[in-house]
Amino acid sequence: MTFRPHLISLAIASLASLASLAAVAHAQTTTVADATLPAVEVVGRTASGAYHAGDASGAKTELRLRELPQSVRVMTRQALDDLGAVKLDDVLDYVGGVSRQNNFGGLWDNIAVRALAGNENTGMATLLNGFSSNRGFNAPRDLAGVERIEFLKGPAAALYGSSEPGGTLNIVSKRPLWQAGHALEVYAGSFNLKRAALDSTGPISDALAYRLNVAIEDRDSFRDHVNARREVVAPALSWKLGADTTLDYVGEWVRHRTPLDRGVVATADGHLGVIPRERFLGEPADGDVTVDNRTHQLMLSHDWNDDWRSRVGLSWRETSINGFSTEPTALQANGTLTRQRRFRDYDSDDLAIQAELQGRLRMGGVAHELLLGVEAVRFDMDTVMLRVNPSAVNGFYAINIHQPVYGGAQPTPVANTDTLEHQRNHAVYLQDAITLAPQWRLLAGVRVDNYRQTLLNRRTGLTTRQDPSATSPRIGLSWLPSSQWTVYASAGRSFRPNAGTDFGGNGFDPERGRALELGTKWESTDRLIGMTAALFDIRKRNVLTADPVNTGYSVAAGEVASRGLELDFAGQVSTHWRVNASLVFNDVEVRRGDSALPTGSRLLNVPKVNGSLLAVYEGALDNGQRYGIGGGVTHVGARIGQSATSFELPAYTTAKLVAHWRISSTLRATLDVDNLFDTTHYTSSYSRVWVTPGAPRTFTLGLQAKF
Repeated sequence: MTFRPHLISLAIASLASLASLAAVAHAQTTTVADATLPAVEVVGRTASGAYHAGDASGAKTELRLRELPQSVRVMTRQALDDLGAVKLDDVLDYVGGVSRQNNFGGLWDNIAVRALAGNENTGMATLLNGFSSNRGFNAPRDLAGVERIEFLKGPAAALYGSSEPGGTLNIVSKRPLWQAGHALEVYAGSFNLKRAALDSTGPISDALAYRLNVAIEDRDSFRDHVNARREVVAPALSWKLGADTTLDYVGEWVRHRTPLDRGVVATADGHLGVIPRERFLGEPADGDVTVDNRTHQLMLSHDWNDDWRSRVGLSWRETSINGFSTEPTALQANGTLTRQRRFRDYDSDDLAIQAELQGRLRMGGVAHELLLGVEAVRFDMDTVMLRVNPSAVNGFYAINIHQPVYGGAQPTPVANTDTLEHQRNHAVYLQDAITLAPQWRLLAGVRVDNYRQTLLNRRTGLTTRQDPSATSPRIGLSWLPSSQWTVYASAGRSFRPNAGTDFGGNGFDPERGRALELGTKWESTDRLIGMTAALFDIRKRNVLTADPVNTGYSVAAGEVASRGLELDFAGQVSTHWRVNASLVFNDVEVRRGDSALPTGSRLLNVPKVNGSLLAVYEGALDNGQRYGIGGGVTHVGARIGQSATSFELPAYTTAKLVAHWRISSTLRATLDVDNLFDTTHYTSSYSRVWVTPGAPRTFTLGLQAKF
């Protein structure tokens, strides 16, 4: 299907022209870390910024995170820079309770928070600046235009409707600044990595400011015959229409091209390592699969007075996937791997409108912060797949995993799936943050969603309809016994329509969940260090998981339960040291199953234990140049690798090295070494024949210049 870039091309061209007219300057802001450390630059990689965040825009309240009756982990720009993160996948191991799921052969992100993932075709609930960004088909998240990532743990349905009870990600874009600043970054590394990124911002006039982030990346892979190319353009504008009124535009265009790679295979008894981790079992002649994403967001904000403000926002997203792939189906005892071939032509169109009124008032001597919002969503998903599986009959199109031979005659896929899905939703939501007393906060909210969902099977002419409406309440209470400690408890419900169909072409009932959480928070007096400890208990019905009989399809389990203990710590522990740490113990199982997914089964790709530690030391040389050096360690426990089986992915521990040298105030060099000890590991799987191996030791050198 055709790509229509006319709107964003016009915006990009306009912004590029305006950028060339902006004044060249080096801008600085004051660091929160220590008065003796250098200021934080407005663009490019930061220096001596904060790990610990005081608030999260996704919570939609003025309550500080310490007062919020909810566990929230914010990966700040400084944490992203210290990790050398250029994509979301680089961050996941350093956030407690996050586990990787099937990533569709490297074509998108898919994760679970607190053991519960979303629909395998759309991933978990993810927001971009408060708007849903996971519907449709989304390329792996690039971080070139991202300011921070907010992991809102626990249910968020009372604010956002369709979401996961385990948690929601809110990606926050970089916004225009009213000081000029420009940065150019170049990277080179293992497996022929080449990446360049531009970050430019500044005022165009007294009333108009811009920001433009561009990234281009080309890399091979440790996997044979697999490479990836990505282009990202993210323009933004901020226009002051008046003293109290602002119009903001955020755009993003992403094109990601790579072969669909299902990874390596395990033997029938679950043994991994029978072939090298770099061996590709698809067909190089298939070429790349292309994922295109186009996003436009507009937000009109107005302050009516010191206490009340309103926002009206619009988000329009188009996504698509197009290309051929060859994918394993079964491994024979003699090492012959049977394969199928598919062609996908998927499209989606997503339009959402929000209107909110937020303000403060006092009633009966009690302070309230009220939020009233309405939202309307129109989502369409067009799915066409051609498929051929000749190996099931005569062994044609198979490959020997020990001595693969590529380039044979390829079968022509025939009609398999041809559906058109429409989702419509109208919702109203209310949230009240109440200061009951100086030491008590009550947060209560509710959202009512009225969905209408239709799925047309164009091959059969049948249309299935659902009206899965829901009311999603949430309530939480925080006690602040001192200026540093908080004890909180919360409860909430979630709701999520399930897109797609099962093997028989039937739609799924929506997921419904409830979550309980009890926790404590601590924050240092200077607000540079924060810690959260939380106990959680989640139940969810109609959870989609891999169909153990029909590869590539899903089934809905009756009910799953996830319980655990979660610890997060982040902050500037001294003038020179920054630390980020997490540890999670998670027990998840099917509470009420069926023959496809029996009661007592564990969920796919979810470890019982995972943890991480990142520590960075920053100091100065006698000549005034600054440097930083540090490292990270992550541990992921054993996980089930195929639903309703005993096949397990082994636990693994990996280490990384990070270093930077600030040559001058405008030039900086970085070194990142991932998987320092070259540990063989497997990050996720869908079945015994779709296992994703982790990358070997990888070096990345970078140079960042400000001008």
